Amino acid sequence: MRLDHLAVLGTTLEEAAEHVEASLGVALGPGGQHAKYGTHNRLMGLEGGLYLEAIAIEPGVAPQEHPRWMDLDRFSGPARLANWIIRSDDLEDELALLPMPSQRIVQLERGDLRWKMTVPKDGILPFGGMFPSVLQWMGRMPGGSFAPTGCTLRRLTIRHPQADDLRADLGRVLPDDRIAVETGPVGMVADFDTPSGRRVLE
Repeated sequence: MRLDHLAVLGTTLEEAAEHVEASLGVALGPGGQHAKYGTHNRLMGLEGGLYLEAIAIEPGVAPQEHPRWMDLDRFSGPARLANWIIRSDDLEDELALLPMPSQRIVQLERGDLRWKMTVPKDGILPFGGMFPSVLQWMGRMPGGSFAPTGCTLRRLTIRHPQADDLRADLGRVLPDDRIAVETGPVGMVADFDTPSGRRVLE
């Protein structure tokens, strides 16, 4: 599997977008809506085919399914980097590699994009949300379609009290030298090279 994108959550999309832009010094582009979960986002391309999304519950929009993905129903506090997503080429075949006994594969779409994604039945990803969501694009992938921003992900550090267990589970599916797992309070931080120098998003 490969790293696909990072997600900054907020109680509103405006808060999530402002957090990204203030942290990286680069403007987000437009995004869209996710009818199944009643969420909306804005997006930013990163070098190497990756991207970053700011996402939140869309006011006044009833989701087709509960609970919402990314544990957004319980999200509170300041906007922050709180989810990351990896990509599989065959999600059904590789599902058994994941530490997710309560996972199900959900079909999703936004505009002309189609994908399948693992979503826990309770909305909460393993390791307190520090294990990534996994998707499989069905056709076009958005990563290479963004305007250049000059932002490059250098390191994504995941912290969890059970770092050894998390590292072992990730090691089965994701060989990526940019990903580091450390022992500590639950959280994540990403380091970037940007047009204005090194920036940190957390």
